[in-house]
Parts: sequence; C-alpha cells; structure tokens
Amino acid sequence: MKKQKLAIIGASYLQMPLVLKAKELGIETHCFAWEEGAVCKPFVDVFYPISTIDKQKILEICEQVQIDGITSIASDVAVPTINFIAHNLGLIGNQPADTLACTNKFLMRERFKHQDVSSPMFCKIGKADAFSFIESFKFPLIAKPVDRSGSRGVEKVNSRNELKKAIKRAQKESFANECIVEEYIDGVEVSVESISWEGIHYVLAITDKETTGAPYFVELAHHQPSLLDGNIQNKIILETKKALDALNIKFGASHSEFKITNDGEVYVIEIGARMGGDFIGSDLVYLSTGYDFLKGVIEIALGNFITPILNQKKYSGVYFLSKERENLKTFIENKSEYYIK
Repeated sequence: MKKQKLAIIGASYLQMPLVLKAKELGIETHCFAWEEGAVCKPFVDVFYPISTIDKQKILEICEQVQIDGITSIASDVAVPTINFIAHNLGLIGNQPADTLACTNKFLMRERFKHQDVSSPMFCKIGKADAFSFIESFKFPLIAKPVDRSGSRGVEKVNSRNELKKAIKRAQKESFANECIVEEYIDGVEVSVESISWEGIHYVLAITDKETTGAPYFVELAHHQPSLLDGNIQNKIILETKKALDALNIKFGASHSEFKITNDGEVYVIEIGARMGGDFIGSDLVYLSTGYDFLKGVIEIALGNFITPILNQKKYSGVYFLSKERENLKTFIENKSEYYIK
C-alpha cells in the first residue's frame, strides 16, 4: 500500500509530537522551516529549508510531491500557509479568506462583535480616533499585539500614561507593528481544546490555567479537567462553538481562551485555529480523556475523520519552572516517587 504523504509546516520543538505521531502511523513526512532551530529535521522523511510563510514556494513543492494533507500544531504563523496550500491543492483546510480573522486579534474581535459573541470592548491603535475612543473605556485595560500568540507583548495597564508605554511594547512585538487595546476582564482563565469536521465542533477538554497575573500574564501551569461548575462549563462550550462558527473554522484543531467573571459571565479572549501549545493538545488531552488528539489532527488533514471518543476521565497537568514555581525544582531533581493519582 502506498504511503500517505503529510506536509508539516514548522520544525521547532512544538512540532515534534506531530512528527513522531506521523512516523508512528507510518506516514511519510515533508517538513518546511528555516534550518536554524529545526529540531525536527533528523526525524522527518524530507526536510526543506524554506520559510514557513513562503506560501508560493511551498505550494510548488507540495504539488510536485503530491502530498495527501498538510497541517501543523501550536503555531498561528503556520495557519495561513496551511490553508493557502490546502485550498490550491484541493485538500482539507479552512478557507484562506477566513484565515486572517483567525490570526489577527482585531479582525477576530470584529467577527465576534458582528456575530454577537461575548467579548470585551476593543480598539485597534493606528486609527486616527483611537485614543479618543479609548476615553470611553474603563481602566484597567489590556494592550496586546494583533498577531502574536500566548502572553507575548500582553500587558495590563491602569492609567493613560502606562497605556502609552504598553502600546509601544505591544507594537514592537507585533509582526505588523499593530496593537489592540481591550477592556480588562477580571476572572479565572481557561482554555478549550476542540476538533472540527465539516463545521461540527467537538469539545475535547477545558483546561484551568495559572498565570503570573498582572501585568504580563505569563503562563505557569495548566490542569485538566477544569474544576469549574458544570453550568459554567456548559456556557463555555456553547460560547466556544459560537465563536468557531463566527470565524468559519470548519476543519481541524482549535484552541479557545476564556475569562470567567465572579458573576459567572463568560468572555472569549481569543481563538487559535490550531492545537494549543504548552503540552495541552499534544499531551494533556490524551492523558485526561484517552483521545489521541495528535492522531485526530493528522487524520483530518488526510481526509479521514473519526468521531472523537473520550473514554476516560483522569487528571493531568503541566508546570513550567520559573521563579514562581522554584519550589518544584527540588522535587524534580530528587525524582520523587510521590505522584498525584
């Protein structure tokens, strides 16, 4: 039987679980990325030292190779390239016309606004009337780059003077040198891992998040399943599906981030049309639910969808070593035999 060929966009450590899963499934892997930092290079069948955003060149090679599918995990930068290639080769992917709204926070907020998805007030800096519009906002506010994932360039501010500095910082981190300012939503943070096929969304897990808090919100830990009240979790699931529809995400993995206030109000912060990073999608979902999320992503890319079965309910989590978690260092170094089960 002829091996199926899968194109993978990106070769950093983030893609390693995907590469190894594809090899385990007997799939031929074709990987595109700059050579610097390409830790996946020794593990793929064919490596191409090409920028992940060089869509036209990647398209030409994928057409010659006759790939059967294209994907990536935990990378927003890869999303436009994936959908461009898939669209041009008649493969599984989301529409290129919707891709920008999935990777640009301002356009995403615009979609949410028009589709009545619960989200905070917002404004893109760059418009002539931006600062006068912000005058109607209530501090504290959040400044963030329009096109970066995670907490990079994100800052909470409490005054107009702080805001100007935060905007400059966010713009510097932005690929497009653009910043979005939002009203700050106070509450607990969660993320939602989902997988979609033909516009039907399957929620796999809700993850409780720990961060450093204000002003930069660096992530410290993730835990599954969520300990939130069942009614709140149902609201999160409904709002997740509504937001995915607003972005017209029909195929593949998605990572949705939410804030939940003390009053139980649910606000979507942003959506990534890809699997969550920080080991959430690649490891925690499988450990807590029994569903092989990596395999599911590959199967969808190759046009072979199998409805997810969540056949176990266990607890899993990940901690990131930092100043705030230095108490874990001794535990790890001593290789303690005590585990939470």
